[in-house]
Amino acid sequence: MRFFRAVFSGILVWIAVSLSFYALEKVYFLEQSFLWQSMLIIIFIIFFAIGAAKFYYLKEYKMSGLQLGIIMSVTALILDVFITVPYVEIPNGRSYETFFTSPVLWILAFTNASTVYIWKKRQDIKKTPV
Repeated sequence: MRFFRAVFSGILVWIAVSLSFYALEKVYFLEQSFLWQSMLIIIFIIFFAIGAAKFYYLKEYKMSGLQLGIIMSVTALILDVFITVPYVEIPNGRSYETFFTSPVLWILAFTNASTVYIWKKRQDIKKTPV
């Protein structure tokens, strides 16, 4: 059951990032600037990852933060393969290649995994008696 909860946490992050990109495309001064949208999402994903990690650890599971972060990132990448690219990127004239060779995608995946890892480490330090 803990694996499915980790996957669901990844789905939550993917939904939050997708909705954020969609919303930022509607902001007047950001609509044509993928660079600024990406920079904001890189900041937002820190909060999305922490929120999803908090959701996961509500059940007191003992999975490491790095393992959870990787599962969440891989889940989001799989959803990108089956949903984002075919229904968003390809209709806009882009391809799987352009999507998966974008450094922004990999920065987001790394930021997500490392944020969960660091957050979990900090939580473990707080719980350790002195």
